[in-house]
Amino acid sequence: MKTTLLVVGRTVEKHFIDAIDDYMRRTQRFLSFEMEVIPELKNTKSLSEEQQKEKEGELILKALQPGDFVVLLDEHGKEMRSVEFAEYMRHKMNTVGKRLVFVIGGPYGFSAKVYQTAREKISLSRMTFSHQMIRLIFVEQVYRAMTILNGGPYHHE
Repeated sequence: MKTTLLVVGRTVEKHFIDAIDDYMRRTQRFLSFEMEVIPELKNTKSLSEEQQKEKEGELILKALQPGDFVVLLDEHGKEMRSVEFAEYMRHKMNTVGKRLVFVIGGPYGFSAKVYQTAREKISLSRMTFSHQMIRLIFVEQVYRAMTILNGGPYHHE
């Protein structure tokens, strides 16, 4: 199984890029894991929030492949402790056929069509974080989950 983090817009702040790259490298020792970036929309000033969500949604749907198991990182999703997320990942690694795709949307969230395509939603916190920061938090949690599953010393109860 391949795991993909699908994001809208590139990460721009160097300290986030460096940290994300570090956790991606670490995680790839345990799991086929990549980040796919959908280009940011241009000229969004003339678009309403709903129009922007629709256009980003079209790009998200275009990036998906048949058979993908799509999980949205969404404020209304299920919250888990790190150990629970590790078990979630173990289950997905044993049951998902092709690609497990986690999606971080644009600044206004997801279109209705993207919600309809998703199989599950996960929330990383009740707090709001920047889209740049949530990428780092998520890849760190994937790495943490892999070290938990592999008995590594990274996570402590």
